[in-house]
Amino acid sequence: MFAQKRKKAKKEKPNRARSARAKRPGFNDYSLVFIVLVLLAFGLVLLYSTSSYIGVVEHNGDSAYYLKRQLVFTGLGLILMIVIAIIPYGWWRYLSIPGFLISVGLILMVIPYGREVNGAKRWLDFKGVSLQPSEMAKVAIIIFTAYIIELIGRRRLQTFWGFLLPMVPSGIIAVMLWKITNNMSSALIILAISFGMLFVACPDYKRFVALAVLGAGACAGIVTYIVRMADQNNMGFRGGRILVWLDPQAYADDTGFQTLQALYAIGSGGIFGKGLGQSMQKIVVPEAQNDMIFSIICEELGLFGAIGIMVLFVLLIWRFILAAGNAVDLYGALIVTGVITHISVQVILNIAVVTNTIPNTGVTLPFISYGGSSLFFLLAEIGMVMSVARKSSKVQAEYLKQHPESE
Repeated sequence: MFAQKRKKAKKEKPNRARSARAKRPGFNDYSLVFIVLVLLAFGLVLLYSTSSYIGVVEHNGDSAYYLKRQLVFTGLGLILMIVIAIIPYGWWRYLSIPGFLISVGLILMVIPYGREVNGAKRWLDFKGVSLQPSEMAKVAIIIFTAYIIELIGRRRLQTFWGFLLPMVPSGIIAVMLWKITNNMSSALIILAISFGMLFVACPDYKRFVALAVLGAGACAGIVTYIVRMADQNNMGFRGGRILVWLDPQAYADDTGFQTLQALYAIGSGGIFGKGLGQSMQKIVVPEAQNDMIFSIICEELGLFGAIGIMVLFVLLIWRFILAAGNAVDLYGALIVTGVITHISVQVILNIAVVTNTIPNTGVTLPFISYGGSSLFFLLAEIGMVMSVARKSSKVQAEYLKQHPESE
């Protein structure tokens, strides 16, 4: 009798455990959260190391000036990330059009109210808090483009107008950023976000190959034309950047100074670097805490530290891909795809600029470079990815509850 009861208990115990797992609410991707927190912590340490000298010189001896400001935005961004992760991502459908219109309005406000920094008028000040409208526009384009593609449907994307329509909002924002704020790099990232989402949703890849070939040909033609002109004064600052990219030493005393100093920092780091806080180039590299922080990472932590950062970003993208693949609907998958495209393109552009692989574009390194607006909205995007992952796990739990034999 007792033996029969023990056998019966053994059979029921797995069922109770399965039932308990099935009743659990959806959980967040804790690996994703861990990677983001590591990147944030690493960024804060490197930011302090990079900006301490600038803080002493430019902000009344306050070596932690940039660190304290970044800590505030990090805390606010983490709170926003948690809130957005709890909110069902489907709600963003209803906010996609208002979000797009607000982004357009903020960019237009730069014309009369924008603050100019280093010759670029890209910021709005609200009672001492600076906001860069281009950063909000990236989030707005992600949720709006996903909404449009979902409405059109994957089959209609194969038609000419169905393929063109999802690119219209990003085209509008990109032109406004280019003409109003003179921010070509953010305009290209905005276009890349929509293009990446369209690439994933569209079943026909032939047109993307054709567009890639045309784009490569156009870039080659532009570079060839500028090289033949070979006059920085007549080409404007963007044409001048291409000339600097091709031969930075020829412009070492002017526009090539930042690029050369960054390359010196990378070269002096060696394999393991000079040590944290031991960089010398951070004193002379312009915008070392912003666009060029990767060069200081290479100098202080060497090739080992640089590869470590890149591995963290690869792991982050991998978790994004898993979240997109497990999304329960097209809208959720497209939101994650937009975040993947945004972060991966920005990381690639920043590292390519610092290593002089491409002309200088003024793009920051996500989660690491100094910048409150960028960090704040990046963490909002992480919250959206976590919301998609949370919904996926909740659906899986419900499925296991109804089909316990499939576990």
